[in-house]
Amino acid sequence: PESYVPRFASDLELPDETERRARRLLKTAKDEGIHSGKSPVGLAAAAVYAAALLTNEKVTQNDVSEVASISEVTIRNRYHELLEAEEGAPA
Repeated sequence: PESYVPRFASDLELPDETERRARRLLKTAKDEGIHSGKSPVGLAAAAVYAAALLTNEKVTQNDVSEVASISEVTIRNRYHELLEAEEGAPA
């Protein structure tokens, strides 16, 4: 999923800080086993969306779904899973 992050971040004109945060979210998800059996595109899109929110960037689920060509429902589902992984990960 990491390979999709730069393209999505670029298409959405997001700063490097947001892209780095998305990569960290994906790493945590991988460490927590959340990525298994999930679409890499969906995970990457959700990570970019979550990172945008966490870095106070103005991006909607619809914006991300359009650049990633996936549904907003998929983004929402993966988004919740990523945040749960982040909360459950050791600091």
